[in-house]
Amino acid sequence: MEAGNNEVLFSLLLITSLAAIVPLLARRLQRFRIPIVVGEIIVGILIGKSGFHLVATESEIIQFLAWFGFIFLMFLSGLELDFGALMPSSNEEMPFWKRPLVMAVISFVITLTLGMTMGFELKVQGVTEAAILMGLVLSTTSLGVVMPILKEKRMVTSSYGQTILVAALLADFLTLFLLSIDVAFLVKGLTLDLLLILVLLLAVAAFLRIGRSLLSNPKLSQVLEEVAETTAQIRVRGSFALMVALAALASVLGIEVILGAFLAGATVSILSDRNNPVLREKLDAMGFGFFIPIFFIMVGVNLDLKALLSSPGNLILLPELLAAAFLIKFNAALVFKPAFNWRETFAAGALLSARLSLIIAASAIALDLGVISDAVNTAIILVAIITVTISPILFDFLLPQQEIQTRRRGAIIVSSRELALVLANNLAKVIPVTIVTRLPFRQADLPDPNIRLVQGDARNPETLRQAGAEEAAHFVCLSAEPDFNEQVCKMALQEFDFENVVTWQPDEQRRLDSLERMGVKVIYPGMATLIALEGSVLFPESFDVIAHQEEDMEMRQVRLRNRRYHQRALKEVRLPGDVLVVRVRRGEERLVPHGGTELRLGDVLLLVGSTTFIEDAVRILEEEGV
Repeated sequence: MEAGNNEVLFSLLLITSLAAIVPLLARRLQRFRIPIVVGEIIVGILIGKSGFHLVATESEIIQFLAWFGFIFLMFLSGLELDFGALMPSSNEEMPFWKRPLVMAVISFVITLTLGMTMGFELKVQGVTEAAILMGLVLSTTSLGVVMPILKEKRMVTSSYGQTILVAALLADFLTLFLLSIDVAFLVKGLTLDLLLILVLLLAVAAFLRIGRSLLSNPKLSQVLEEVAETTAQIRVRGSFALMVALAALASVLGIEVILGAFLAGATVSILSDRNNPVLREKLDAMGFGFFIPIFFIMVGVNLDLKALLSSPGNLILLPELLAAAFLIKFNAALVFKPAFNWRETFAAGALLSARLSLIIAASAIALDLGVISDAVNTAIILVAIITVTISPILFDFLLPQQEIQTRRRGAIIVSSRELALVLANNLAKVIPVTIVTRLPFRQADLPDPNIRLVQGDARNPETLRQAGAEEAAHFVCLSAEPDFNEQVCKMALQEFDFENVVTWQPDEQRRLDSLERMGVKVIYPGMATLIALEGSVLFPESFDVIAHQEEDMEMRQVRLRNRRYHQRALKEVRLPGDVLVVRVRRGEERLVPHGGTELRLGDVLLLVGSTTFIEDAVRILEEEGV
């Protein structure tokens, strides 16, 4: 018994050690854009059946951890879903067939049709007994790959990015749903048991209703807030309970447990605040920190390369599946051509060709059902590895970086209010500012001669283009009409992809949730006043820097482009005069810096210092090519 435990512990030690090493190796090879999960599968191959046989594959403990990692992966995939992204844009000038949701639906129908066609062809060839299941395998897309790449290129809020994102979201959700129906049909046949999936959906609806009811209770919400960050970690525990409950219900109903886990993630996504990433970060940390790497490494461990290499027919299968995987998505992406140019259309097809979690899940199910062989399962996993590695590279090649990362500077303010003049006057001391107004206005009335004035309707893209929207980084809309603010901000994001979009909701009776989901900063005056009051009490010195500009102190945001300071500790960076770095933003992270904080290219630094020295500091940190 002790010898068996030692073997299991050694296997677990090896797996967890490799899980810790792989991200470091992937970072060293980041120029090749190799995803961490690909590295995990590759090291699994090296220590598994096709390599050195170092893992106790028969251990029930290891198998359970990998299986639970599989369920957790599907739960986090559901958590990624943002059903708000499926809401049509309010931009009335956009033709119906050019709207992201419409193009995404048509693209998925084409993908499914071509996938099924290929599935039946493979059945004729004797590759599989389940043509529909194989067609669904080839129809998958990896939302987990698409989302980070669009975020990295700051394209999520553009019309182009939204179209790709919605297409990936639909492919993930609908393919998994159809896969669960097909598996139930293969196991039970065409019986009334298929309707049990409706029971699972009703359970999800019930959890949503109960969750919303409980969260709307002020007393319960206060209790949750009080224990959320203690050792109770109530939100994390509740998420786990929901995931296990729906997975267990799916199992009892004879449905694939991954559908239950996926729907649990989607439920948490709907009930949780997408603007508060704390819960998501904790769940990601638990999943990607332990369980999910074990699953992917065990995928590699169980991969049988010998079965694939055993016959010439199997060797032909890999390039055949790979060609089908790309051709299906490239053909489906042609529906985007009326809205975008050829380069963007093919780039979308390349990115949507990436497969990972769902295709591996579908292949594992097919192998377990006995409708594909070990050789076919190996070929499908290799297709996932190749597509998820090549697709981002193709996307970069077809849509070069310089087309996306043009340096932008300045702000556009849409308003005719007195507040806009005051804001423009303050901003003009630091960056170029243009005011767009619908009302008659004179340049002579502006407080600063450096402020430009454009008269026209901001809902017209040509008006914003005249105001310099293609060069400006910031967009502020301060109309007293919430519907106007919403329409203008959405159009500004989709047409011009501003780095920073800000608006307000004067009456605070209606939340602009659709804008907040797109990343727009919505200011509610009552809340802003409260924050200012709290800041003046808790952080008086910092508040004075912001509020009292006559003291010759200034705050400035700058992106690090100077290679000299890449991977240098902050204490080694000598900034002029009294300039200090008080905050660092790195992707989605917000860091409070200290002397040992290592800076990286692309970090956004918040500087505080005398106006005399801060310009020099900005110039030093932004200097490219050094």
